[in-house]
Parts: sequence; C-alpha cells; structure tokens
Amino acid sequence: MNIDFNKNSDGLVPAIIQDATTKNVLMLGYMNKEALEKTKETGLVTFFSRTKNRIWTKGEESGNVLNLVDIKLDCDNDTLLVQVSPKGPTCHKGSDTCWNETNDASYGFISKLEETITSRINSADTDKSYVASLFAKGINKVAQKVGEEAVEVVIEAKDNNDELFLEESADLLFHYLMLLQAKGFEIKDVIAVLEQREKK
Repeated sequence: MNIDFNKNSDGLVPAIIQDATTKNVLMLGYMNKEALEKTKETGLVTFFSRTKNRIWTKGEESGNVLNLVDIKLDCDNDTLLVQVSPKGPTCHKGSDTCWNETNDASYGFISKLEETITSRINSADTDKSYVASLFAKGINKVAQKVGEEAVEVVIEAKDNNDELFLEESADLLFHYLMLLQAKGFEIKDVIAVLEQREKK
C-alpha cells in the first residue's frame, strides 16, 4: 500500500476501525508507519496515541484487543479502513463502540421488519393488527400460514408472472420471520447456522 503519511505534518493517517463481521464502525484512531507495521506484524491493531505521544496497542491494559482481519486504503491514499475481530468492548468507557452503540449485526430492512413484527405482537391489538391476530391463534396457525405461502411461491415459480412470484416470495419471507419470532428466534440465528455450515 502506498500510504501518504506526509499529507499531514504529524505523519499520522486516520484509521477507521470496523468489525469485519457486523460491519459496524467501532472507533477512530491514528497510525504512523511504525504503528501500521506493528499492526501487521502482531495481528493486533496498534495506534499512535496523540495523548500519550507513543505507540499504543489497543487492549494492552484491558485485554480488549482488536484482532486484525484486513486493511484497506482509500482512494486518496491517506485513510485506512481496518477490519477487525474485537475481543470485548472497544470503547475505554466499556461500550461496544465509541458511539455508545451495541455491536450487533444489522440486516437492513429485514431487521427493521423484525422490529415491526415485534412491536405488533406486543401491541396485542388483534382488531387492528394482522400480525397480532395471527399470533393470537397460536404457533400452529403461524406455521400453517408459512406452509401455505411456500406452496404459493412454488406455484408462481412455475408460471411466467414475475410480479406475482415476487409478491408471494415477500409474503413467504414475512410469515417466516413471524414464525421465527413465534419460536423465540430471529434471522440472525438462522444466519449463524449458515455461517457454521460455511466453515465446515
């Protein structure tokens, strides 16, 4: 990597620290050439501390190290994206990130949809909420609905109407997310199983 350490007079470049799995940004630090080399050599993310005025390996006192996964350089050659596998909380104040956020994986709209399903279940307004009314009928009804939607997806897959196929696929996914919650799980639990299979 052709890193431009001379762009700033202090010889430091910003290092954005990102969890390699969840893709969440954990913190921002600064590296000079020595810190970068030590990071590569040890596999533990090391910075140049501007307050301590020395090289500093994250977690050297707390044990909450950042295990190096990958390093990418931006288009201007003056900022690093350091992907890591964190051990313990990243922030010195004890939170997962320096923005006081939890380092949970997010699946974008799917996660938002799960939150909506949860709120509808908890509202228990069976007159206004389809989700609440279906849950009130018990897990057998929720599971039955998933089966019905799966059959409809198969039927539409054999036809040439892509719009109907996608509509039924959306219905299947929605009801499957409901079934997961009825069983006490979330999509992240299914993804964890798939990730374990990938490692085998």
